[in-house]
Amino acid sequence: MELSSGKLRGIRRLADSDGRFKMVAVDQRPPMLKALADKLGGRAPGYEDLGTAKAVLAEALLPLGSALLIDPDYGYPQAESVIAPDKGLLITLEDFNFSETADGRKTSLMRGWGVEKVKRLGADGVKLLLWYRPDASTNVVDHQKALVRSVGEACRIYDIPFLLELLVFPFKGSAGHSTDYTEDKDKHPDLVLQSLRDFADPEFGVDIYKLESPALAKSLPDPDDDTAEARTAQSQFDEISRIIDKPWVMLSAGASMEVFRRVLTYAYRAGANGYLAGRAIWWPAFQHFPDIAAMKADLATQSVNYMGDINRLTDAKARPWVEAKIFGGHATLDNAGHSFPADYPGFS
Repeated sequence: MELSSGKLRGIRRLADSDGRFKMVAVDQRPPMLKALADKLGGRAPGYEDLGTAKAVLAEALLPLGSALLIDPDYGYPQAESVIAPDKGLLITLEDFNFSETADGRKTSLMRGWGVEKVKRLGADGVKLLLWYRPDASTNVVDHQKALVRSVGEACRIYDIPFLLELLVFPFKGSAGHSTDYTEDKDKHPDLVLQSLRDFADPEFGVDIYKLESPALAKSLPDPDDDTAEARTAQSQFDEISRIIDKPWVMLSAGASMEVFRRVLTYAYRAGANGYLAGRAIWWPAFQHFPDIAAMKADLATQSVNYMGDINRLTDAKARPWVEAKIFGGHATLDNAGHSFPADYPGFS
């Protein structure tokens, strides 16, 4: 399959040299702000606090990864100097504040922020987190789909990869309702898989999908157990590759290290192309803040060791992104040839 130059170069930069995604996420804001508020003696965490923590995480972990996902408000301005230029860079698009209604959640972009600015700052990709339930009201579903279409079209115009993150959530008023960025304890595999079906069409312009476990991650059986439960879980992950033909990676959603290792094992057997994870890697080390020395020490040992572990798993089991069905093992440059300068479109 042919890809436009910006999309092709961007996806290649987000992956490692073998085409597998090992992406570190430090764009989380509400969970980190909430955790910091408990550690600063009653003082509300500020811009400098969170930015400092993100820069420490990025500097310690990006050398082991293929790319970094970071937010443009707290993170990027303070961490830019430690983001190695030979690594890929993903920038967050959505506002962490969303509209919560009884009928579902509506995502919005950060005020004054958009795909054009992400492209202009030199990033390799755009990430949009979308709270989504296929059983939400028509008004909410239509809003969410329209937002994804608009981002996909902007990414086409500015020729930059679009990574869509889908998260199922508990409805307001339900027993498990929470606004925290955590896995819905009552989610059903059908909701996760139908959400993916709703955004599988090329009209949305998605290049890479960032997905949660279709089943409750902490309840996943050992993938190496020959049990009916393990086979059922594997079939749920396998369905992902039947629904989409684009590259896909797994998110950790705050899972523990061992739980996320299980998630990755199931996903890689189903055809996933890597991971985009944060808290499963660095959350224990983050608990030391504001003691930066202790935080760095934990990152250099526990976090680095764990990331090395899942990197070896990724190297052994994940498929290179060009093996996604749409590429069939080979992605080539669109408009390649002597007329490329005239054929390659400008932003207009």
